[in-house]
Amino acid sequence: MKTLSLAWSYLWSRPLSATLNLLLLSLGLASITFLLLVSNQLNKAFERDLHGIDVVVGAKGSPMQLILSGVFHIDVPPGNVPLQAVQALQQHPMVAQVIPISLGDNLHGFRIVGTSHDYITHYQAQLAQGQLWTQPMQVVLGTTAARKLGLLMGNSFVGSHGLAEGGHAHGDSHYTVVGILAPSGSVLDRLILTDTASVWKVHEDDTALDEEDRAILMEEREVTLALVRYKSPLAAVSFPRYINTSTDMQAAAPALEITRLLRMLGLGTDVLRTFAGVLLLTAGLSVFIALWGAVRERRGDLALLRMLGAAPHKVASLLLLEALWLGLLAAVLGVLAGQGMALGLGWLLQLDNSLLIGGLIWPPELWVVPAVALGVSLVAAILPALGAYRVSVLELLQGK
Repeated sequence: MKTLSLAWSYLWSRPLSATLNLLLLSLGLASITFLLLVSNQLNKAFERDLHGIDVVVGAKGSPMQLILSGVFHIDVPPGNVPLQAVQALQQHPMVAQVIPISLGDNLHGFRIVGTSHDYITHYQAQLAQGQLWTQPMQVVLGTTAARKLGLLMGNSFVGSHGLAEGGHAHGDSHYTVVGILAPSGSVLDRLILTDTASVWKVHEDDTALDEEDRAILMEEREVTLALVRYKSPLAAVSFPRYINTSTDMQAAAPALEITRLLRMLGLGTDVLRTFAGVLLLTAGLSVFIALWGAVRERRGDLALLRMLGAAPHKVASLLLLEALWLGLLAAVLGVLAGQGMALGLGWLLQLDNSLLIGGLIWPPELWVVPAVALGVSLVAAILPALGAYRVSVLELLQGK
């Protein structure tokens, strides 16, 4: 304990140097922490929200846009597709399930999604209050949407046209809250779910002038896209090709598009990872220089400790412990700063009701941060510790 205390005192005997080294090392570790937290949560979000969805079928356009809008609800869809075409998919011998998704309206930025009960069952979400809709214009709220909108069971509201705030309000079409979902950690948490017929009703009521117009609109009904699950993995080979070549729709494979998205994001993470590496290298060199200078400045103190009976390894351990103190402090500060950065990113993403990301979690891979902190500190302290180990008492006595 005396050695630990002495090492702590030695560390802060040069406060400016210690603070600079601590800052450099903490910044590098904070960058690594931020990368690990965001990567872990993005991978979990992608895995959770894509689970069981083999392909997304929608209007022709960007496949990635189709995935982002239909699965994660963070983009606008490329267009709509005829209802009859989607219903025909259910009869395809390779298809086990088709879940329709209809977009077009929102409430203060939270998307109103027309779908079937299968969508809720797919994510194994449970009701916290109420029941699922039994007729059009009834809605079930995700837990995040309910909390942020302040809606309760039995409340009514009108949606706005479009997928972002500021659209024209459908003033004559009132939705009623009949259920609120329990937290599931999935995309459902931030959605307002209703029957597909609700979406048709709202827009047909706004545009139909008479019964003849309404009949025409009913024949031309559309949905935005469909989430499809295969009967067999072998369908992945032929079904997308069938959709893309034989219909006016397109099929986008979530696994392929997310891999491409992560590859595109990889450039940014590589830059941040390189920046963190440069900071750690700079911090390691700075720690080495500081400890090497400390050995020269404390040569008399170290020799005196040897004269008082301290073994050479005990003297060398002072330098190692000083470096370990620095690494431990930097690890704590770096992890806290990285968690704070992840929380800040999560707060920014929640402003537009996007992906659920935050801090204050500890995935197993985060243990690499304190390991790196202690490793960099120890490597930087090896040569100074050897110098302290070789301090000669005889030189001190001879005045050298």
